[in-house]
Amino acid sequence: MDIDFPLILVILVFGSGLIWALDALFLAPGRRRSVAELQGQYPGWQEEGSAQSHQYRARVSETASEPVLVEYARSFFPVLAVVFVLRSFLVEPFQIPSSSMVPTLQVGDYILVNKYTYGIRLPVLRTKVVSLNEPQRGDVMVFFPPHMNDTYFIKRVVGLPGDTVTYRNKRLSVNGETVALQPVAELPTGKARYQLGLEALGEASHLMQVDAMRPARDFSVLVKPGHYFMMGDNRDNSSDSRIWGQVPEQDIVGKAFAVWMHWDSFFSIPSFSRAGLIE
Repeated sequence: MDIDFPLILVILVFGSGLIWALDALFLAPGRRRSVAELQGQYPGWQEEGSAQSHQYRARVSETASEPVLVEYARSFFPVLAVVFVLRSFLVEPFQIPSSSMVPTLQVGDYILVNKYTYGIRLPVLRTKVVSLNEPQRGDVMVFFPPHMNDTYFIKRVVGLPGDTVTYRNKRLSVNGETVALQPVAELPTGKARYQLGLEALGEASHLMQVDAMRPARDFSVLVKPGHYFMMGDNRDNSSDSRIWGQVPEQDIVGKAFAVWMHWDSFFSIPSFSRAGLIE
């Protein structure tokens, strides 16, 4: 089972903030009064190395020191709050776990996801509070698939609400128009024979691939209102809307826009050779 990091982060931020606020309102004033009283009892408390200074510090430590929990909350809350704002509303890092987006994205790519381009949403609840842009055909989008509501998926937007998406002989058509495809290369690999092409879906072209050794999975579907039809660029090796259905608007996470690092495994050396914008 995947760890619900957004929920954990929310709990940590609001938990540490609440502890810090309650202490500042109700407990810290009493500690300050105690410290002031002790300073009156030990007038030489500022004389470094004096007996009164040692006694004063010992009494403060016994009766007026800040609780450890409050100290941790005060220290970590600002850091957690910054991470919370950045990750929830601006940019979130994401690791590519599978080959479904090859050749655009490789396993081990670390990407950045724009969290506000499709509107600002409340973390955990996923409720949109500010509407901005809508997904466009060709966007690489991160979302929660309908069959796994706690796991991020990343695919390309192929069909918008109201579109008719057709796939015949491994050629994609949208609303009756065949999407332009320019052959790039053919890569025999074991039992597979990958054919790479440059597909013009949306405003920008992107690389995609099919396996000529595998049979076509033809289909035609009408995209429902408020839903999006998603497909991987590795067309014959992708679990996408062809299998688990269309993605509702409320399950959108954000738009993937850049690769910033590639790291195959913990024991390998990270590489920045693939850093760049995602087409």
